[in-house]
Amino acid sequence: MYLLFFMFMSGALSFVINRKHLLLMLLSLEFIVISLYLNMFLYLSMMNYEFFFSMIFLTISVCEGVLGLSVLIMMVRIHGNDFVLTFSSLW
Repeated sequence: MYLLFFMFMSGALSFVINRKHLLLMLLSLEFIVISLYLNMFLYLSMMNYEFFFSMIFLTISVCEGVLGLSVLIMMVRIHGNDFVLTFSSLW
């Protein structure tokens, strides 16, 4: 149980530390999603529940990853890099 908490906290810490590059932020978010999925899978298997909600969670996390990659591609095409500081929403 402590390993899952450590995985989640290390993902959150890497998200906070690597907030300059969008690609590193997306990778740390995916790591957090994987740790949450593992935690949910272990909880559902210990309580002998169905895994239907885990499939919904995986579907939503795939959609989140696709949206993040599309924003990354848009930023690289428009600005030429993935630095978050160069992305101005007021422009």
